[in-house]
Amino acid sequence: MRAFQGQMSDNQPIRRNQAEKEKQLRDLKETIATMKSHTSPTLKESIQRRIRELETELKTIAREKAARAANPETQSDRQRRPPRRNTIRSM
Repeated sequence: MRAFQGQMSDNQPIRRNQAEKEKQLRDLKETIATMKSHTSPTLKESIQRRIRELETELKTIAREKAARAANPETQSDRQRRPPRRNTIRSM
């Protein structure tokens, strides 16, 4: 049976917003801090890699927000689409 578009079984990564990424980063840091000394090194390395990835993602998000705040005129320069003509279908 085939999955329909947007179904969770599409094997696509879950998209998270900034708040969810920050929460996940806090949780991972807490997890790595509470790990025992006999925890497998591969597990520790995978968690540390994900922490690094999240930190870089959050830094780029902050950088993009700062760039948008510094250049507010770039957002207002967009041309709006002219209004549609009244046709029989749109009346």
